[in-house]
Amino acid sequence: MSLLALHNVTKTFGPLKALTDLSFEVGENEIVGLLGDNGAGKSTTVNMISGIHQPSSGYISVDGQKRIFTCRRDSAEAGIETIYQNTALVDSLSISRNIFLGRELTDRFGFMDLKKMREIAMQVLESAVHISGIDSPDKLVGDLSGGQKQAVAIARAVFFKRRVLLLDEPTSALSVRETEALLNQVLKLKAEGVSSVLVTHNLYHAYQVCDRFVIMSHGTKVFDVAKADTTIEELTQHVVLT
Repeated sequence: MSLLALHNVTKTFGPLKALTDLSFEVGENEIVGLLGDNGAGKSTTVNMISGIHQPSSGYISVDGQKRIFTCRRDSAEAGIETIYQNTALVDSLSISRNIFLGRELTDRFGFMDLKKMREIAMQVLESAVHISGIDSPDKLVGDLSGGQKQAVAIARAVFFKRRVLLLDEPTSALSVRETEALLNQVLKLKAEGVSSVLVTHNLYHAYQVCDRFVIMSHGTKVFDVAKADTTIEELTQHVVLT
């Protein structure tokens, strides 16, 4: 049984067909690379799984059960966390406030428990997601580098025990060192039972960490293969020629 699956999903926006009969799945402890050039339909797929868009036909299942995501909260409650290229963080808030954004902890009087959120945020940053250069959960997110912001977003997902991470072009604005740290973090999470979908047009980054590859072109799946059964040259050919 797959952890997460799309079943013959089609998505239209008026006369535009963004996805056509798309099916793919993510297994337990698996990293799937969702690949393709610009306009392939990758972002629409991410938004579908995240609850931003709903299928025009077909459906999504989690643990073999059909699910309907009408908003981001529905997707999160199913154990799915989406980390966008811009990380969807609030620059004017601290790291701890961003980790608990929308899910703030409160005391018995209903006020935000800032002390507890700070303590937990630091524990997560020190144990689950190591972020070089961060020594305080009070640091403003706007003062962080791109790699540090990605790590904060991953820390949020780790704390709330997400089972699947959707990473939408996470390395596009990162340095070489930050990219390596992010990819290593994805591998570490896999060892801890978290599956990931790495959405990227960088085949070399995907080939470093992914167990399987799904290649899209013009809203359709054109190739679905395990890493053991392909090469980066073959993947490149499928992306370039379709």
